[in-house]
Amino acid sequence: MIEFIKEMYKKYEEVINYLFFGFLAFLVNMIAYAAAAKVLGADNDNVILVLVSTAFAWVVAVLFAYWTNRTFVFKSEITNKSGVKKEFFSFISARIVTGLMELVIMYIMVDFANVDDFISKFICNVIVIVSNYIFSKLWVFKKQK
Repeated sequence: MIEFIKEMYKKYEEVINYLFFGFLAFLVNMIAYAAAAKVLGADNDNVILVLVSTAFAWVVAVLFAYWTNRTFVFKSEITNKSGVKKEFFSFISARIVTGLMELVIMYIMVDFANVDDFISKFICNVIVIVSNYIFSKLWVFKKQK
């Protein structure tokens, strides 16, 4: 049984690592949000502070996700400064695109289609996770030939 698990991990290592570190990035996002909201006193009466806390958490989670994706998921071999810089900005750009995509899909599903916001958020998360993986695999951490 142990050998089977090892074989499956080796076969699907990248996807398994992506999901694992993605979950950790989710936790980092939530903890960073909670910390910022607590420090700033963000609540439903202070929506601006909620948005600032959300933005702070997004930045922290994206930085964490970049490091883990680069190091443990896609195992980037780029070491020169200009290559790392290009890779980093590609990663950030892709995350901005999927973040905007999520906002648009949420708006359409909740406002136009009257889908429950939690169901919409779940569907969006699935779409964003898959999209982030595709962007990272095919564009950001594309293996050099």
